[in-house]
Amino acid sequence: MNQTIVNCAALLTLTLLTACSGQKADRPAATQAERDALAKDLVGQVKTTPDATSTATSLALYKADLARRISQVNSLQVHAERPQALLRSVIVIHYVIDQDGKLVRSNIVRSNHDKTAEATALASLRHTAPFPKPSAALLGKSTGSIELAETWLFNDDGRFQLRSIAQPQQDH
Repeated sequence: MNQTIVNCAALLTLTLLTACSGQKADRPAATQAERDALAKDLVGQVKTTPDATSTATSLALYKADLARRISQVNSLQVHAERPQALLRSVIVIHYVIDQDGKLVRSNIVRSNHDKTAEATALASLRHTAPFPKPSAALLGKSTGSIELAETWLFNDDGRFQLRSIAQPQQDH
């Protein structure tokens, strides 16, 4: 487990440094299997019980944990500074996570029809799954799942922040 944490930390550091430098890494793009493995490792590191259940006690805390996870897994596509004053695109996605942390469905509920931003937002959500399991207290009694909505804020460069954890937009 400690080696896994070290490996994940090294990979995240490399991707953040690469994103900040604006250069591509010397390694090929991660495969879906590598992204899945990284997401699973991250799930094991963030405030969960031994069975990977989130310790978040409210919907807002769980949503913020998921936003941080999406940002970590998709770090090369995340804008780290304050979002620009006039955003390129704002995409709102409604999504459902089941009791096991699996992404059940997702759909765009608000968009300016920027197909590239829409595809990036949906892909970043899919690439992050599986998520920490929601606690039983957060699950819908009849559905056994949790429904959330998140907003992707896109700058002109195509990188995004998630509204749940975004810095305030620039004034001008």
